[in-house]
Amino acid sequence: MTESHATANAYQATADGQNLDFRSNQDAQGAVTGYSRADVAVSSGAATSITSTAVGNTSEVGVTGGVLTGVVNQTTGAQPIAALSHIEAPHAYGGDVDAITQAQGNSQIVTVSGGTAGVRVNQTNAAQVTTNGGGVYGLVTGTAQFQAQSMANDITFVADGGSGARIATSQVNNAALTQAAQFTAFGQVQDGSTVASASGNNLDAVNQGFLIDATAAQTNHAYIRAQAETSASSFGAVASIANGVGNAAVIGDVGGEIILDTTQFNDGGGIEVIANTVGADGYDASSSAYAAGNSVVGYACSECSGRMTVANHQTNSADIGASSVTNVTGTARSATGVSNAVGNTATYYVSKPSGQ
Repeated sequence: MTESHATANAYQATADGQNLDFRSNQDAQGAVTGYSRADVAVSSGAATSITSTAVGNTSEVGVTGGVLTGVVNQTTGAQPIAALSHIEAPHAYGGDVDAITQAQGNSQIVTVSGGTAGVRVNQTNAAQVTTNGGGVYGLVTGTAQFQAQSMANDITFVADGGSGARIATSQVNNAALTQAAQFTAFGQVQDGSTVASASGNNLDAVNQGFLIDATAAQTNHAYIRAQAETSASSFGAVASIANGVGNAAVIGDVGGEIILDTTQFNDGGGIEVIANTVGADGYDASSSAYAAGNSVVGYACSECSGRMTVANHQTNSADIGASSVTNVTGTARSATGVSNAVGNTATYYVSKPSGQ
């Protein structure tokens, strides 16, 4: 196992059986770099793990059985935030391989269990946030997963146990570039996936309780680029997956009412997503590229008498492009490629919980 974690500012506050009122102000003005490398001559063993992370500001707050209230302000300056990783094993073999490369400008996590919350989160990023992951293996006998993820601003809200929440968020990405890149090459691989994901602003909120009321504003001015490329001489399954989005919000409630008011604006350098797979001989080869300027998903539970009220405003004035190429130079059972590019997309649904 090889790990590197670089963070400019970190904050954490939790309460169990008590109320929690907090104020957090974080400002990161310096460069942040995380770098991990593994060189393998013969064998990396049954399980190989390499992780590299770089974060400007990170904060986590939570409450169990109480009331959570607070305000978060996170700001990054123009210095770069970068995570890099590489596995060099061209003449070596391994069993299962897991490689994660992640960079974030601002990251906020809020958790509530059996309580209520009223939280305001403001994030502004000016840093170039990038990931660059790579890997070369002679032979992988199991599953190889190589992932690169870059997010300028990210908010995660999770509540359960009959909770209720009102959240207000503002995310602005003023950087010139947000980029995720992952490149891999295999002599032989049983099951290999290469993934790159880049987003300017991301909000993921889910509540299991009586109410989630969310007001979210997202503005992205950066050029967003996601690139995933892989090659294999011999393969069971090999895939390249790339996703890039200017603004993304996924908000749901399982158990009660959901009220959404979302505003998204994307301009600047545009969204470019590239997924390339090259294989010589094997079974299944694929590539998938998805690009979006603005994306919203809202959902509620029909079996829980869920109700949804929605207001949505989306504006995209940037170019959106997605490209996927699957090239089999020898023989294979299947070769597929999918690419999707959309300026604005919004999906809302009421359904049964998973498994019912």
